[in-house]
Amino acid sequence: MTAVHLKHDWFPRPLPKNIHLGERTWLHSAYAFAHYGSRAAIGLRVGSDTGLYPGTFFDLGPDGQVAIGNFCSLVGAIFMTNGRVTIGDYTFIAHEVVIADSDWATPNMNGAIDQRSPATPRTGNSIEIGPNVWIGTQAILLGNLRIGEGSIIGAGTLVTHDVPPYAVCAGNPMRVLKTIPRCEDSPG
Repeated sequence: MTAVHLKHDWFPRPLPKNIHLGERTWLHSAYAFAHYGSRAAIGLRVGSDTGLYPGTFFDLGPDGQVAIGNFCSLVGAIFMTNGRVTIGDYTFIAHEVVIADSDWATPNMNGAIDQRSPATPRTGNSIEIGPNVWIGTQAILLGNLRIGEGSIIGAGTLVTHDVPPYAVCAGNPMRVLKTIPRCEDSPG
């Protein structure tokens, strides 16, 4: 396989060979993979019509995998995992959101999560973000957790446990402020 370079990219490194970008998906720069160390068959799979904008980084360890759905916008999200992160269709993730499978996920100088540290995230951790989720600026998602479909996570929220579908959450520690009624739940 020939090394792939983005035509518009300022960063001279090619894209990793184990990523798949869907049709019409926009990736700002190969710099997003400066600390990418995934050795999975597909370390990153992105659906169609998704935007990966400046400041989005994939700091994946050797077992790390990220799957992003269709019609998503990620504006500066930071992924730090040696596990699995799944993002559903039509999800928006704002500036400087951190998605990490451990409190101690840190990249090493070779571009992969440091496997020698006793604080290394465990393989097998997963974060699942459902479809139609909005995550506000500087929110932090840590550990094994699931964000339910249609949820809204407020700016600066620290999420360390599951969020039910259609919940509006905020705070540190996070709390559910209200539940959004679904269209099919509406009277009449």
